[in-house]
Amino acid sequence: MEQITKPTVRTLATGEHLITKQMQAKAGALLPKHLASLESMVFVHEGECIIHIQGEAKPLKAGEAFVVPAQEEHQIKAVSAFRGIHIMPKEIHFTYFD
Repeated sequence: MEQITKPTVRTLATGEHLITKQMQAKAGALLPKHLASLESMVFVHEGECIIHIQGEAKPLKAGEAFVVPAQEEHQIKAVSAFRGIHIMPKEIHFTYFD
């Protein structure tokens, strides 16, 4: 089994209803499997990753985005060193499995 690695995360902006965070990870990093209470959006700013969700592997490259549905278990693997932007409602809650 691959080792789980937490991404480096920092808050970029906070509004009345939304929060935007930057996440980054080194090539090969497998981030924790989790689900979120609300829908959110991940935008890949640099590098490449794969989002494993609903039994599928969704590859994302720089400049691409993916809407993560609420209550769907998912996991991100960094193909190359990547930096992404995560835009979500402030009241979102996460449940982690790893």
